[in-house]
Amino acid sequence: MYGSAVGVLPRGEYVVYIGSEQLSTIGQVFNKEYGRLRSHNTRGDELKKTAKRNSARGTTGLVVHWAARYDLLIWLVTLGRERSFRERLLRPARLQSGESVLDVGCGTGTLAIAAKRCVGPAGSVYGIDASPAMIARARNKAKKARSEVVFENGLAESLPFPDARFDVVLSTVMLHHLPRKARHQGVREMQRVLKPGGRLLAVDFGGASRNGKGPLAHFHRHGHVNPRELVELVRGTGLRAVESGPLGIWDLQFVLAEAPRA
Repeated sequence: MYGSAVGVLPRGEYVVYIGSEQLSTIGQVFNKEYGRLRSHNTRGDELKKTAKRNSARGTTGLVVHWAARYDLLIWLVTLGRERSFRERLLRPARLQSGESVLDVGCGTGTLAIAAKRCVGPAGSVYGIDASPAMIARARNKAKKARSEVVFENGLAESLPFPDARFDVVLSTVMLHHLPRKARHQGVREMQRVLKPGGRLLAVDFGGASRNGKGPLAHFHRHGHVNPRELVELVRGTGLRAVESGPLGIWDLQFVLAEAPRA
């Protein structure tokens, strides 16, 4: 690939260095593929098909089905260091050995597998996603990694778990896929499945790209959640926001909230 180079990190990890023009091209491809799935940007037969698919699953949110291309995009944008990126996303959750964790909108499973490493053999991790393609790829990843993570199809708006089931619920870069009503319902469901004193970590894009240019600008075109709204979302369910602010990656914002103790 012209203008790119491959380097090896001290731990033996490979990282690809890509020029800004190439990243911009990657972003344009992402915008074309991802943007056409947005219901408000699709027309005619494609709009009907997208709406019908999502309606059949009971969600009004965007469902991303191109799992392999999604992984490739994330690998490129993180310069080959997706594992480090996912581990950094997890830091505010303060996962402990033995905890039970639910990843809502788990995608292809990398974050859930990283969470399993944190909670260890005594802990348990479940991941749900509305996309069968994402879940199939996540299960394959877990099998290859010999990681005991359970992946199932499910909706954020109607979590298939009993009340007070998990110590920690994760929602990372997922809420902006949901329309406002479904977003509120999803966070209420996350609160419902938390144990007393359990924690919710919500991470999402906080706003538009500063200069409106570059590859990350293409991500922002697909939605964001205002940081203040993110805090109000969790507070509106009775959770207590204990920490919030920029994550230190791109313009991702996070809220760490706690369920009332019994």
